[in-house]
Amino acid sequence: MAEPLVLPVLHVAVETPRTRVVRLALGGRAFTFLAGQAVDLGNPGQPVRKPYSIACSPGQARSRDWLEFLIQVKDSGSPGPHLPALDHGAAIEVGIPQGGFVLPGHRPSNNLLFLAGGTGIAPIRSMLWHALETAPDIRPRLLYSARGHREFAFAREFRALAEGGRVRLRETITRPGATAWTGYRGRIARSHLESLVEGENLLCLVCGPPSFAADVGTLLVELGVSPDRILTETWG
Repeated sequence: MAEPLVLPVLHVAVETPRTRVVRLALGGRAFTFLAGQAVDLGNPGQPVRKPYSIACSPGQARSRDWLEFLIQVKDSGSPGPHLPALDHGAAIEVGIPQGGFVLPGHRPSNNLLFLAGGTGIAPIRSMLWHALETAPDIRPRLLYSARGHREFAFAREFRALAEGGRVRLRETITRPGATAWTGYRGRIARSHLESLVEGENLLCLVCGPPSFAADVGTLLVELGVSPDRILTETWG
């Protein structure tokens, strides 16, 4: 049996009040995975593990020599007993890549619609960047739902891609009270999707809580998307 892969924390950044972006240094090791896959992470020496989607693309992991994760934390900043404190140099054991929520084929479809709820943005980000890197002529669409306007992970990155014409971005918040927010509000409804569901051979990739995925899947079918063109991953 191969020795467990243990990687040090290279960098930790506060992404939203409830999430951290954690980079684990590969140290020149080859680490093969498909965009959208997850790995189990845990504290070396104890058996408890939890799956986390890899939030960077395979190309980014190779070129930057790190793996990137979006990790939810408690109010104290702790990720839970399955992981050490998220400090520089902390050791984290990494499992083998798993899961079938991936972009089909080597070259993605030219007509992609990504839909993410909450931390479901992590595998979506991996697939979105893989699509942009391997099919630079496409312009994917991204519909991202979060509880509040401060809870959009990777917000600057996605907004910069949208401003640069690389991605069509639509964001919506589900909780009232954000007076400074001028974007879309409410749970995803038909009105959010109608202008995004267009073109031939549309492939929709949906990730979020079960209720989010179920509601979005129903709406997509109502708008004429074939169920076999809707790929879904849920958590929680």
